[in-house]
Amino acid sequence: MGKTKHQGPIKISKKPSPEHWVSPIPFGLGKVKPKHIRDTMKVVWENKDNINYAKNILTKGVCDGCALGVAGLQDQTLKGPHICTTRLNVLRLSTMPAMSEEVVHADIDELKKYSSKDLRQLGRIPYPLIRRKGENKFSRISWDEAMNIIAEKMKKLNPKQYGFYLTSRGITNETYYVAAKVARFLGTNHIDNSSRICHSPSKTALTRSVGVGASTCNYQDWIGTDVLVFWGSVASNSSPVSTKYMLAAKKKGTKIIVINPYKEPAMDKYWVPSNAESALFGTKIADDFYQVNIGGDIALMHGIMKHWFEMEEQESGSAINHEFVNKHVNGYEELHEKVQEHSWNEIVKSSGVSKDRIIELAELLANSKNAVYAWAMGLTMHSFATDNISQVANLALLRGHLGRKHNGLMPFRGHSSVQGTGEMGADPFVLPGGGWTDENVKRIENLWNFELPKWQGDIVGVSLENAVLPEDHERKLKLYYMSGGNFLETMPNPDFVEEALSELDIRVHQDIIFNTSTLVEAKEAVIVLPAKTRFEQEGGGTSTSTERMVYFSPEITGNKNEVKEARAEWKIYVDLAKRVKPEHAHLVNFTEAQEIREEIAQANRNYDGIQNLKKEGDVFQWGGAWLCEDGICPTPDGKGNLIPIDIPQLEKPDGTFYVTTRRGKQFNSMVYNETDPFNAAGRYDVLMNEEDAKRLSIADREPVVVHNQHGTFQGKAHFADIAKGNIGLHFPEGNFLIPKGIYDGPSGIPQYNVAVKVEKAERYHARKDVDYHEKKVEDLEVTVE
Repeated sequence: MGKTKHQGPIKISKKPSPEHWVSPIPFGLGKVKPKHIRDTMKVVWENKDNINYAKNILTKGVCDGCALGVAGLQDQTLKGPHICTTRLNVLRLSTMPAMSEEVVHADIDELKKYSSKDLRQLGRIPYPLIRRKGENKFSRISWDEAMNIIAEKMKKLNPKQYGFYLTSRGITNETYYVAAKVARFLGTNHIDNSSRICHSPSKTALTRSVGVGASTCNYQDWIGTDVLVFWGSVASNSSPVSTKYMLAAKKKGTKIIVINPYKEPAMDKYWVPSNAESALFGTKIADDFYQVNIGGDIALMHGIMKHWFEMEEQESGSAINHEFVNKHVNGYEELHEKVQEHSWNEIVKSSGVSKDRIIELAELLANSKNAVYAWAMGLTMHSFATDNISQVANLALLRGHLGRKHNGLMPFRGHSSVQGTGEMGADPFVLPGGGWTDENVKRIENLWNFELPKWQGDIVGVSLENAVLPEDHERKLKLYYMSGGNFLETMPNPDFVEEALSELDIRVHQDIIFNTSTLVEAKEAVIVLPAKTRFEQEGGGTSTSTERMVYFSPEITGNKNEVKEARAEWKIYVDLAKRVKPEHAHLVNFTEAQEIREEIAQANRNYDGIQNLKKEGDVFQWGGAWLCEDGICPTPDGKGNLIPIDIPQLEKPDGTFYVTTRRGKQFNSMVYNETDPFNAAGRYDVLMNEEDAKRLSIADREPVVVHNQHGTFQGKAHFADIAKGNIGLHFPEGNFLIPKGIYDGPSGIPQYNVAVKVEKAERYHARKDVDYHEKKVEDLEVTVE
């Protein structure tokens, strides 16, 4: 697909840039900021019982944290060593010993008093476990017993009644691929992954807009582009090493624009610990913030385009790249017509941004020859998420910001290798190397030598809903096999999720640790299988970064705390296939990781090259440096598609606020600290605009109740620089307010934003007409991409 190859890591300028300093006071003393050195020393202390193995993971393994793709201490963007607290925080999952027997077999009611954070610290799952209906603790069983119980149940069920789910906690491409193949071999298309609840709309939207569901550019394209736009993303918090790229970009003259309801402190000022200048004086990251309403992004983009078309009336070519559009783009007239339907009043009201400010941003982009657009959950966690992303693609296509150096569209991925899940086929809508087209189905059937089930599989949210269907329903989910994940803490409406998990006959948790969902009962049995980490996988494993780099992570030996009974995840799937369909199991019988890579190269043509990754440091990038190079998209006619999109009508009655969720000191939903180091907010603080609060006679730090028809949240007001009419809650604590069953149609991501009322706690409790039941909300965290 691509022609130009990535050039490899470049040097960052060592010349000091005082114009980007936050403060001449060294180390930001006295400011609210992360304590990187203290946090690092804490991690060293935590890993002191296995320090040599921990060091080998950091220096030889590919990071199992975010999706930047740091291999050892190096990456493909900048020369020099890279390490961050996100990676250090997840390190203990790979170095800690197994749980003690008295903990593993403790009374379930005692274990239920623990938060996921507490459970995580108890240690790794030591051996296969079962908890049958009515039992109050887990019992040890052999691998044979565990796998036979699962296999026997599957044999009795219609394949539409069992499903698979894979999270993104360091799981390798090899495991995703084998799981995808085994699921289809067993006759089910119910297989989904954690990108469903983060970036599935990015893949769906980019595929329809430019023909490919991946980042079209590289991190290096940030460095020296005219404008880097971060949309609904706090890259510095989720992927701290990215701040080095931003610092390098600033030194090259790149303007960084952040579009987010909350003026995130981590995107305003940051102290990059591994850069001496930034560690001392800090770095001003954002050149400008646009504080858009939650759900107001489509309107903001309509405003940008409306002004572009007004500029065009004055002077052709002043805003639209006509040469690019005429040659490489479909749908210009239809989009032009759609934009004209929306008045400036409607645009300003929906976006929450003034006309003058929108014009300012429109002119900046119109005058920028090069631009990179990066986004994250702020654009994807909506019921109109696919439209959000296609609207971003509209901007890039109108300006020709695509298919060349310093330009492109980048879904900013949160977790290592989650880019690879769909590309390996672990998704109900796709197979390796493409969708469910007749041609691709035939190609995969020829490669795999068995017939694929032709019915449409369900996404994770619908699978959970199917668990509560009537007993005789053909799609009632009765067995759910999960590699990691904790739906109690990542899906909307945790009360419903708990009911759904307990309605399953058998639930399988293939994992490294316990989490709160492991402890929920099932109708027949809960089976827990101990998995190896990516660093223990025999024959090594690969992961795909945001920028499509496929990295080889070698098997790292010498783990003093090795869990003897843990197994490589792909091997467990092969074992399952052999037990359910022994007569045909040779069709999925991989014996070593290299065999899997050989087959991936055939199944997904983009991955031709993965078979050559065999040792530490091996890497290749699929698709070349830029997708859609020279404007030629991998669509049927080679052109990008402009998509006319309406401004969504939000259900936001007068007197209500719209909620957005954010991450604090956490990796995705794995919480590491009760206080956010950037703004001193606690996990139950409600970020509010001061003017909004004063109108409701709410003082800073005063107890408040946030409620709607779906749930109730108690916390404290925390005055913050957030757009009026919007409030911020931490994810996943705020999930009790989010309804189940509302999805973005094209991509299936659940809606995570909703209208709520906010009241002073004593006023709320004094109202007798509200049926309120106090509920304890546990400290919620477990990995989600």
